[in-house]
Amino acid sequence: MSWTDERVEILKKMWGEGQSASVIAKELGGVTRNAVIGKVHRLGLSNRSAGGTKAPAADKAKAAAKPKPAAKPKAAPKKAAEPAPKVEEAPAAEAKPATPARKAIIPAGQPLPPQPSANEISPEALAKVSEVEKGAKRLNLMELTEKTCKWPVGDPATDDFWFCGLAVQQGKPYCEAHVGVAFQPMSSRRDRKR
Repeated sequence: MSWTDERVEILKKMWGEGQSASVIAKELGGVTRNAVIGKVHRLGLSNRSAGGTKAPAADKAKAAAKPKPAAKPKAAPKKAAEPAPKVEEAPAAEAKPATPARKAIIPAGQPLPPQPSANEISPEALAKVSEVEKGAKRLNLMELTEKTCKWPVGDPATDDFWFCGLAVQQGKPYCEAHVGVAFQPMSSRRDRKR
């Protein structure tokens, strides 16, 4: 199918009347909706709202009748931050139960949050982790594979940060020692909350 002058005129007329590209394609025959849209774009015909079959003259009349918005005033220079007013805390009886907080992302260079304390992890697991980390491969991020333990050790903001790198336990991202720390039985986690 080629775009003859006659077909282009039909396209321009129907587009000006507000007909959809699908309707124009059906009228012309042998052309798709996308081909019509492409030709409209190449011809530089005006964009119109996808609202329906309004005549362009009516749109121009509405646009002329609308008052132009006044220019926005320039913002005043910002003042120095004032301290926030103190808010009195509600009595304990009115306090709502705490909801679990989302984990925050810590920017590089900031101190890490407190790590699990010894009373949260069994002493056997801690001893095993200490021994394993002495013999760890100390891999960097680019050296990790699906078969290496991805347990991070140290502060990511320092040069002394590494991953364990030992062989992983099947179906887990960590070696046996780190799995013992990362995946604790449900009952011990419940006991910790109390």
